[in-house]
Amino acid sequence: MLRQLHWELLIWLWLSHSDIAVCRFSTGCKGPVKYQAVGERILRIPHYPRYIYTAKTLYGDTAKRIIEELLLRGHMTMSSTVKTVANHLSLNMEEGKSSFSKLVDTYFLQCCPPVSASTPATTGAPESAPESFPDYYKVPTVGLISRGKRRRSSDDGDEQRNRKKARVETETHGDEGIYWQVNFERFHLHFRDQAIISAVASKLDQTSSEIVRTMLTMSTVTTPPTAICTQNLSTNQIFRSLPSNCSISRPILDEYLSLLVDDPMEFVGKSGDSGGGMYVINLHRALANLARATLESVVQERFGSRSAQIFRLLLQKRHLEQKQVEDIVMIAAKEAKDMLYTLLAEDLVQLQEIPKTPEHNPSRTFYLYTVNQLSTARILLQHCYKTMASLIDRRLFETEENKRLLEKSQRNEAILASLQAIGAGDEQLQQVKEMITQLEQHLEALRHLRHHINKLDSTENQVAETIFLLESYINSTTTAAH
Repeated sequence: MLRQLHWELLIWLWLSHSDIAVCRFSTGCKGPVKYQAVGERILRIPHYPRYIYTAKTLYGDTAKRIIEELLLRGHMTMSSTVKTVANHLSLNMEEGKSSFSKLVDTYFLQCCPPVSASTPATTGAPESAPESFPDYYKVPTVGLISRGKRRRSSDDGDEQRNRKKARVETETHGDEGIYWQVNFERFHLHFRDQAIISAVASKLDQTSSEIVRTMLTMSTVTTPPTAICTQNLSTNQIFRSLPSNCSISRPILDEYLSLLVDDPMEFVGKSGDSGGGMYVINLHRALANLARATLESVVQERFGSRSAQIFRLLLQKRHLEQKQVEDIVMIAAKEAKDMLYTLLAEDLVQLQEIPKTPEHNPSRTFYLYTVNQLSTARILLQHCYKTMASLIDRRLFETEENKRLLEKSQRNEAILASLQAIGAGDEQLQQVKEMITQLEQHLEALRHLRHHINKLDSTENQVAETIFLLESYINSTTTAAH
């Protein structure tokens, strides 16, 4: 079922983002080049807005544009990326190179490994850097002189244009054949860390979240992506690495660390007493608690607070009979039965039979209700896939139904922009605006359409965040089991 939902979502994502590189090719000594759709790459498309927003938040608009170009094209050379971004944003080359280098230095961009004749080439980032390719994050020395694409003069003759074209085609920058791509894994680790930091901030306070942020930053390079906890960090190391705006003394830091260790969420664990105390971030436990909070929230939204209380109780106690649920939650037997059966029908709760005798007599059998968090997370993930496909379907439908309205709006905006570009007077601009606003019903319809599409986009982003959190928890649980 989950595999089928994967492919349904893949089809809708591909249809709605057909201009994005989502294929890989393989070459051989003989025979044609073969292409294959990369399902994993297509499933990352809903997270593209978060990748772009993260780059903008960390390093500004130039980094945002670099990520956009690489997501759209799959992989590019550094010189091509910087020149394209410089042309769009009217920057000099040094600004583009600086932003590109920052993204590489923090591993958000990585170099594509060389493609041999027998190795499939993919537009997506591999799971880890191969040991045979050590220059994975080494920025090449690139010679960029021009500011961007030079506009061709209208009075150039054919011979002069041909000379310019030949000169551009033979121009070299020193990084030919070295292609770069977005490191999705690094972005996902950043999303995971931000989710943990936000949870600590909402549960405790801002200072606690800054301490956790510092510990996660210190462990970025030393901790493998699939580790269930970070490397050991001493109190002395944490204190020296705290940001300058977090002005707390060493005794206060000890108190905060003790508070984090004693917290029921158990995001931070103590692993020793040397160096003033050794601490780790329990990454797997943190993801489990975040997934658990998500499941509880979904149950409450769909079935009410009483059902969420029962669901939370079963998560805590593991196995309970219906009578025990009634007594603890203090609700009537009929109400408890209805709620339990509703949750059972939705596969959010499981029923386990424990017979007293070998013949499985119903009158001599314990019927225990329980919640398997992992399987429940998989069920919710299926619902998220269905929801994402429905949202994409609806957005495509709304856009197609109102295609003429959107085209008219774009033409009007282009007219106003062109008039402003040529320095039209305020009176002329006002006349054009009055002509456009005469069709008030069209403007109202356009406002309604944009509001509706914005809500669909916002909901897609929220569902994508839930998908990411549940998939991270499921993958972490699978890794921890091995």
